[in-house]
Amino acid sequence: MMMRINTLTTILQQYHVENAGLIKALIAVGEATSSISRLLSNYVDLSKAGTQNSSGDDQLMLDIECDNAVFEEIKKSGVFVIAASEETPVETNVLPESVSKEDNNSLYSIGFDPLDGSSIIDANFSVGSIFGIWSGNGVLGRKGCDQVASAMSAYGPRTTLCIALPSTSRSDGHTSTVLEVTLIKDNTEWVVSRDSISLLSKGKVFAPGNLRASNDNIRYNNLIQYWIAQRYTLRYSGGMVPDVYHILSKKKGVFSNVSSEKARAKLRLLYEVAPIGLIIECAGGATTHEAYDKSVLDIVIDDLDKRLGVCFGSVDEVAIYKEFIFGNEKV
Repeated sequence: MMMRINTLTTILQQYHVENAGLIKALIAVGEATSSISRLLSNYVDLSKAGTQNSSGDDQLMLDIECDNAVFEEIKKSGVFVIAASEETPVETNVLPESVSKEDNNSLYSIGFDPLDGSSIIDANFSVGSIFGIWSGNGVLGRKGCDQVASAMSAYGPRTTLCIALPSTSRSDGHTSTVLEVTLIKDNTEWVVSRDSISLLSKGKVFAPGNLRASNDNIRYNNLIQYWIAQRYTLRYSGGMVPDVYHILSKKKGVFSNVSSEKARAKLRLLYEVAPIGLIIECAGGATTHEAYDKSVLDIVIDDLDKRLGVCFGSVDEVAIYKEFIFGNEKV
């Protein structure tokens, strides 16, 4: 454990993160990632828990265990006031009694999805976790652009953690950074595996989420037909984390998740959209709401269960999305 903590601390300091509270917050995310990695590598019982989350999806016991693992680490860190997750969708006080809530300079709140992709985990597909970190007390009423950091874990052949550090998180005042670290040596040590992730402006890779919406959303259907006609490469697993992570690793592409009257939006602003949106924009990409031309980072979290359709990715690819969804193409 100490080696993991020490190596991640050193890495964050090398990226000019000097706020001790923020380092502890990101260490908690790293420790939660390590715990979930162990749970996944040793889990064989994919039974249902007999409960449903706020989406109405049946929960696996694994969903609950991963949620508990994250809560354990964020409580242990002593720097979080409020936590809310997809599995525990309420603002939950996690601050130790010994710490004052008035110390807002070093206290944080977090929204997270402990196990993104639980519907594909029985096929042994890659899955992930998503974390958004805000300074101070609470997540309601905040925007994605208010995050001081966000992170996305991917559990596949390797366990990796992608961290977005906006310029406001860096003591050197330089531009935003996205880096990737990988767990090595039996999950005892973090090393930098990608020191700076940036997206090219264009790239013919597409991941069309909520594809059923194209049946009654003609603009979305026209966009999909465009991607096919232009010979884009399909990279879609059914898990948001691996699909977005693929775009980051290839440095190009577009992810969409568009809704329709018969296929409603499922992605939550707090637990999924805002944290991943920050990663994409810090990497030089673009994001937009499905219904109007606005960055997902500018949308207020006025409901912990707020859901929306989105598009993420290379700037030019998101611009093409906007032309089809917002523009004047014949439909």
